Amino acid sequence: MGLFYNPNIQPLQEYLLRREAAVQSAGDQDVEVIFMDKEYHPQVFLRHIVFREENRCFLCRQLRLERTRSMALKSGFDFFTTTLLFSKNQPFEQIILYGQSLSTDKCRFLEIDFRSGWKQGGDQSRAMGIYRQNYCGCIFSEFERFKGQLKTGGQQIKSARSDLKE
Repeated sequence: MGLFYNPNIQPLQEYLLRREAAVQSAGDQDVEVIFMDKEYHPQVFLRHIVFREENRCFLCRQLRLERTRSMALKSGFDFFTTTLLFSKNQPFEQIILYGQSLSTDKCRFLEIDFRSGWKQGGDQSRAMGIYRQNYCGCIFSEFERFKGQLKTGGQQIKSARSDLKE
């Protein structure tokens, strides 16, 4: 059983692309997924990190892992985990430690290092035509990923209409 809960992903179009990729992947793997679209409220994520932006990645993982554990407990599952353990770009040990801190007698955090299949998973998703995101998800990570495209050095953009007077 999977859970798609990502209030951090912005803009909405990116959320929808990632949601569709999850639908496709789950269907191909015959995995049921609970989609928390009713809880897609980016303002929840933004309120959670406001004035703590330097810790936003930890806070984002915290928000999502806590909701995952909550859903696992509510659904009677013995274990919960996260796909964040698949990424070579995530702080594996920090995620493990936080997941352990959320474990209870009724529902424990499943600690599996999925990173060994990272290249194979990437190759397989490309072959299947599954959308692959190019930034972590939040507006801050999107900015960091693409900020190199900004013009620097005080360059001015000329108006397309030369008849405009300043």
